[in-house]
Amino acid sequence: MSAPIAPGTRLLCGVASAAITLGVSALAAIPLGASADARTAVGSSVIDHTPGPVKEWAIQTFATFDKLFLTVAVLVVIAILAALAGLLERRRVPIGSVMFAAAGVAGCVAVLTRTGARPLDIAPTVVGTLAGILALRFLTSGRLRDDSANSAAETDPGRRLSLAALGFLGVGTLTGALGTIYGGRVNSVSGDRNSFTAPPLTKPAPPVPAGVQPAGVALPSFVTGNADFYRIDTALAVPQLSRAEWKLRIHGMVDHEKTYRFDDLAGFELIEKMVTLTCVSNPVGGDLIGNAVWTGYRVRDLLAAAGVHTDADMVLSTSSDGFTAGSPVQALTDGRDALLAITMNGQPLPVEHGYPARLVVPGLYGYVSATKWVVDLELTRFDRAQAYWTQLGWAPQGPIKTQSRIDVPRSGADVPQGPARFGGVAWAQNRGVRAVEVRIDAPGQEGTWQPATLGSAYSNETWRLWSFDWQADRPGLHTITVRATDNTGAVQTADIADVVPDGATGYHSVDFAVT
Repeated sequence: MSAPIAPGTRLLCGVASAAITLGVSALAAIPLGASADARTAVGSSVIDHTPGPVKEWAIQTFATFDKLFLTVAVLVVIAILAALAGLLERRRVPIGSVMFAAAGVAGCVAVLTRTGARPLDIAPTVVGTLAGILALRFLTSGRLRDDSANSAAETDPGRRLSLAALGFLGVGTLTGALGTIYGGRVNSVSGDRNSFTAPPLTKPAPPVPAGVQPAGVALPSFVTGNADFYRIDTALAVPQLSRAEWKLRIHGMVDHEKTYRFDDLAGFELIEKMVTLTCVSNPVGGDLIGNAVWTGYRVRDLLAAAGVHTDADMVLSTSSDGFTAGSPVQALTDGRDALLAITMNGQPLPVEHGYPARLVVPGLYGYVSATKWVVDLELTRFDRAQAYWTQLGWAPQGPIKTQSRIDVPRSGADVPQGPARFGGVAWAQNRGVRAVEVRIDAPGQEGTWQPATLGSAYSNETWRLWSFDWQADRPGLHTITVRATDNTGAVQTADIADVVPDGATGYHSVDFAVT
């Protein structure tokens, strides 16, 4: 009769079996591509079914690391459930195996519900689940303990089982890592991207005027580098879509449906624009904003070829991974030149920023406009359709609000007595920034609003950098506050509002000490 297995060892057996499941699944998914990866499918399903406030909490808390947090959280939950399955598994009552099978079924459902899924895509999940169940049955069968107990050289009959479980855990972890790394290389479109050269420009962007970058203060670069540009989206795994696979379908309330392949775009004018993009989740003083030079095709030209109905007021754009955004037809067809962008700062779009094509719409927060990996434009109405974020409580239309930020000094900074130069950025896309004012308060004394010095203006669609010279004579704590005025004459509101449902408002203030 087999000696009972210690609870701690059973927990380890469950976790090791789950590692085998994930590792085998990752290897088996390599020839089928990312659509067969159950880990991504489950994580994406978690994202899709997470309430809006929880998603916003994750963005505010982890910013661009939100996906890493989710990945780690999913793995932790899997480990806990697997440990419980190991604890409950018995030779005659295989409760743990049933739990593994149920998890496998859930994984298959998650895979099949992803956009573009094929029945064959569940094969890696099925194979991995079977491997995990066999590993669990083997580890908890008692055979290793029986052999160990009969060995004169083995003083601890549970040690051999623990070592075996650790070995399974190591093999599962290694195969999972190999599957992830090799699968990423096999399915990557980096080669396709590196071989892409944009056609000649029809209309280049105006040159950047001298003086856009205030001197003597460490502010962000007027043009944000690709590697530094913020990334907020719902894609747990970055979609890998080649130019040959890409196509854009335009349908719905149009005279005739159109489908463009990438080569078809060459029939339209290729223009270049500098546009500042802003995330609706950007808090007051936040850094979820960036300015880049985009090359692409006017969306209005693509829509005109399809013949948009006069009563259509919304374009529902869809990415290759199923994300949707609802943009006003007017914003895509007026003089702001909304783009189907194919390059960013003179380079093919980075894959994580939408390669091979994405939308760039000046004046709108990204949740209603900046669809990456865009493959579908449906002409419809706001009273008939809802997009991804609007279903979760965000406003259906999201014009960017006038905002400003202090970059220097940082919160809590020490400023030496004497002359000081502060600075930051301000934005009011599609309207432009006319003025920035600064107020510096001391304890018990409120300062007066004073004009800041603006860097040269580029366009109404880009941010504007500012600086402010101040004589730091009075030691002690101070607070600097900033506000902007746009080119319509409207002053940034002091009213404090959360990012939900249509963007944060309020003045940005920073506390610092004169020493």
